[in-house]
Amino acid sequence: MALQPCKPHPCEIRAGSYPVSVAMNRIVSFLQAVTLAVVIPPALPAVAKTCDVRSFGAKGDGVTKDTRAVQQAIEACSASRGGGTVRLSGGRFLIAPIEIRSNVTLDIEKDAILLGSTDRADYPPAVRMRQHTVAPLLSITNAVNVTLHGGGVIDGQGTVWWEYVKGIKDAGVLGTDHPRPMLLFLDHAKHVVVEDLTIQNSGFWQVVPYYSDDLVFRRLRILAPQRGAPNTDAIDPFSSSHVLIEHLFASTGDDNIAIKSGSINSAGPDAPSQDITIRDCEFEAGHGLSIGSELAGGVQRVHVERVHFKGTDQGIRIKANRDRGNDVSDLSFQDITMEGVGTAIVISEYYPKMMPEGEAQAVAVGRLTPFFHNIRIENLTASGSRTAGVIMGLPESPVKGLVLRNVTLSATEGLTVAFARATFDHVQVKADQGEAMIIQKTAQVEIVK
Repeated sequence: MALQPCKPHPCEIRAGSYPVSVAMNRIVSFLQAVTLAVVIPPALPAVAKTCDVRSFGAKGDGVTKDTRAVQQAIEACSASRGGGTVRLSGGRFLIAPIEIRSNVTLDIEKDAILLGSTDRADYPPAVRMRQHTVAPLLSITNAVNVTLHGGGVIDGQGTVWWEYVKGIKDAGVLGTDHPRPMLLFLDHAKHVVVEDLTIQNSGFWQVVPYYSDDLVFRRLRILAPQRGAPNTDAIDPFSSSHVLIEHLFASTGDDNIAIKSGSINSAGPDAPSQDITIRDCEFEAGHGLSIGSELAGGVQRVHVERVHFKGTDQGIRIKANRDRGNDVSDLSFQDITMEGVGTAIVISEYYPKMMPEGEAQAVAVGRLTPFFHNIRIENLTASGSRTAGVIMGLPESPVKGLVLRNVTLSATEGLTVAFARATFDHVQVKADQGEAMIIQKTAQVEIVK
């Protein structure tokens, strides 16, 4: 008997000789088979670009201004997916101020020198650190993931600026009417590495991180003449955090390092500098390792170890005054050696002086009153100093929680302590003239031998 075709369901619609449901199932099965046969390649990884500044027109002859070519190379690398490396090699590249962008590596190779223009007109007026000044030679502003390295030299050619301020009072204060350019300025930058470079002869402060975070300064030589190069601090972290400075050689005309926050008579608000490590460094000409003097935002958690000072004006210097202070605490210094340093240890709340003139009088505590506390110095040896040290708090805000442990100081003059609460654990002071330790009646010092 012949088979009879099935009667369609009353609600089933025919599509050719098949019900729609059967047709759709067969179409889906076919598409699935096609999809399985197609290989979708994975997304390509971001590839860093290399931008040689000569490809953008740089001459590298030390005479032609290569500002435009270097800046164009930076922009091209920053715009590339994955960022890139701006390469300078085999020449002397003369520039006016430039901006380094996010995800850029500036590779200044061993045979290359990046030179700052000596034409003062190339540095336009600018506001930096809330003060009127001129544009820095190199700026990293609101940028992330930036590296400067390569073994070469960045030279600010600052003589023209040093001559410009000769004899000018307060020329070292930011905001003066004789402004000078910083060499490398980090402004609200993050994740920055500067390593394996010589940085020298800035018109003003050389390397300045301002409100920046996660920074590494490693294997650097930062140089300026000892005389005639005013305010050429090597590295000045200002209201910055998570900073590592290691294997730095600094010989300059001012502070080798100065950790700062806030300004003189600051109206606020000011952020502190925090979580800073300094290790395995060598300082020659300069004013030593300073915390201050501008400390309106405070400084906390600074650790210093294995630093050698040779011929600096001061060694360890913590300094402020009633018009620029705040909480300065949790500072540690260990395994420190000093040769021929002017004053080995300075902890003073009377900057620019070390001690008050005449009898110190207490005043009311205010927002900018410095408060130095929880400071530890251990395993320090200093020989050939002019002065062993000065520890001098304010009557209304004495230094508290100061510990010196395993400290040996040899100097022409001894150690003076006033308005301080301290413990001296195995501290030896040898003075060629006068008393070895002058502990004034305003100080409370526990001596452990």
